[in-house]
Formats: sequence, C-alpha cells, structure tokens
Amino acid sequence: RIGEYVYRVHPNLRGFTRLRFSELNLSRIGDLCDAVVLALPHGVGLDLPPRLLEMGIKVVDLSANYRLRDPKDYEKYYGFTHPYPDLLEKRAYGLPELHRREIASASLVACPGCIATAAILSLAPAVRELYDGSRILAHVMIGSTAAGANPSRYTHHPERVGVVRPYKLTRHRHRAEIEQELGLLRRGVKVDFAAYAVDIVRGLMFGCQLPVEGLSKTRVWSAYRQMYGNEPFIMLLNDSKALYKLPDPKIAVGTNFCLIGFEANEEEGLLVVVAAIDNLVKGAAGNAIQSLNLMFGLDETTGLLQPGLHPV
Repeated sequence: RIGEYVYRVHPNLRGFTRLRFSELNLSRIGDLCDAVVLALPHGVGLDLPPRLLEMGIKVVDLSANYRLRDPKDYEKYYGFTHPYPDLLEKRAYGLPELHRREIASASLVACPGCIATAAILSLAPAVRELYDGSRILAHVMIGSTAAGANPSRYTHHPERVGVVRPYKLTRHRHRAEIEQELGLLRRGVKVDFAAYAVDIVRGLMFGCQLPVEGLSKTRVWSAYRQMYGNEPFIMLLNDSKALYKLPDPKIAVGTNFCLIGFEANEEEGLLVVVAAIDNLVKGAAGNAIQSLNLMFGLDETTGLLQPGLHPV
C-alpha cells in the first residue's frame, strides 16, 4: 500500500486528508516526528520502541508488546521471550484513570487491550473498596472488529453474522493485564472470563457478579464516585428513567467514554457490575490519543470530546 492514499483504505477520511502510506524510514521519522504511535501485530516490531527512544522520540504502542511488567508472562500468554525486559520496568501502562502521573512523565506508553480496559476500569473501585475476595469470574461480549483486519474463515460474513459464539472460555491473554493492574489495588486477585463474539461490528460489554458483605447502593455509588468523580471519560450509569438505564456498547460507539453501571442486590449481597466501550476508541486509538495528550502536557480531552451517534 506504499504510495496509496489513506482515504482509499479508510473511506471515511476522504475529503479530510491527502496523506499517503509511506515506507517505514527511521531516519526520516527522526527528522519529522516528536512521537510515534505503533499499531503493529503482537510480537512484531519489538525492536522499534528502543530504537525510537534512542532518537529522542516518544512512543505509544497499541500492541501487547510492552503491556506486561513480568517478562515471564510473555512466554505464558504470547509465546515469545521478551528481548527488552528492562524496558518493561520503564514503560507506563496506558490507562490514564489509573496511571496519569506515570504516563505524563513517560517516553514509552503501552496501551491496554480493549477487554482489559473495560474490565480494569469497571472492577477497580469494587476491588479497592467493596470486594475482599481473591477470585473474579466474568464474561465479555465483543464485536467483529476485535478480530483485527486480517480476514479468516471465522470472520467471513456468512459465518460471523448472527452469532453469539463462545471463542475463549478461559485463560484469555488479556487476563494477565487485568490481574497485573487490579493486583496493584489488592494483591493476589485472580480473574478469568468467558469471551463471546456477538453480532455487532464495534463495541464490547464486560460484566461480572461479586459477592459483597454489607452491600448497599450507597456504598457502591460512593466507591465509584470517589474514584471516578472527576474522570472526563468515565460515565456512571444507573438511570431508571433513561432510554438506556445501564451501559450498552451501542451508545459508546465512536466515543472515548467507558460507561459503567451496576445493580446491587442488597438482600443477597450480590453486586453486578457492567461496562461498555468502543473497542476501537477507548479500547485502542482514543486511549492512545488520551495518553499522548498527557505526555505532551496538553489538555487530556483534546480531540476526544464528541458524542456517539444515535440512533445507529
């Protein structure tokens, strides 16, 4: 695709840019760029961040290449030995709601996976303030864009449309990120979830049930507002009069918002937490822009404050 107009691959950009795809040229990048956003497949381009950092260029990596702090987790979940374990200690995990200060001072930011983003954001207040257990079981439903850009027999339209397909019922690799981050709030928390491919293009829904002693709606609201009351991209939803009482990926599409809601069964001490995001925005590109804004001292919301489309 070298030399091809970007809008021919991304038709929604026609009329907005005349940029063309170009060959990767590090010396030219060094002359032109203050930052580089990498969106390569997992395991590809591992040597690019250290080379770019040596040139004084800041890096935001959307792949899993630098997300995990423990090098052993790459062998366990991704099947390769990490060649730059020292960088894993220096990078910032690109979830601003939990790591704003680290991101602002970092030269290398590793953006979270989309499922990990929804899971961590929805569970963090509960793990910190409400849930004292050591194991969390959950589920996630996700659209076809999560499968990436390369087609396969499983993503072919006749096979993909209309499905509610279990595709990873345990040991999903995003589990490593979720445990890593929630472990900062409560040591030893173990998380597993069942993942289902559903008949939407973009968006995901994460949900889990947590037994909580002394549960009350007031306690839940307090925990979540205390952590997220001033967060620009977190919306707490539980509005009985609204068309959408609780989060739904449909109303998150095209936005950088994470929608979080809950139901508290006080009588039985059961808290149900759900979260919805656009896997391509808050779960990927939007989070990268949010981190870049912090890295360069810009308003965190620059370029990201727009509502989703409704109806779609």
